[in-house]
Amino acid sequence: MPTIRFELDREYVELNQLLKLVGLCDSGGMGKAIVATGEVIVDGETELRKTAKIRVGQVVRLDDVEIQVVAAG
Repeated sequence: MPTIRFELDREYVELNQLLKLVGLCDSGGMGKAIVATGEVIVDGETELRKTAKIRVGQVVRLDDVEIQVVAAG
């Protein structure tokens, strides 16, 4: 499973924006559509809130890609 380490430089990032920032979709709107399908897993649970606040330490999965959210620096 490919793993992406995303360095978070603020308190949180919205889930749809995270998908865009790591390159899994082209826009925040497309990110919202992906979340709405129920394919996004956050910390082992299906996440349907398009703008869920993702914080340092959380793990997001989409298909076979895992995103580890780490503190910047």
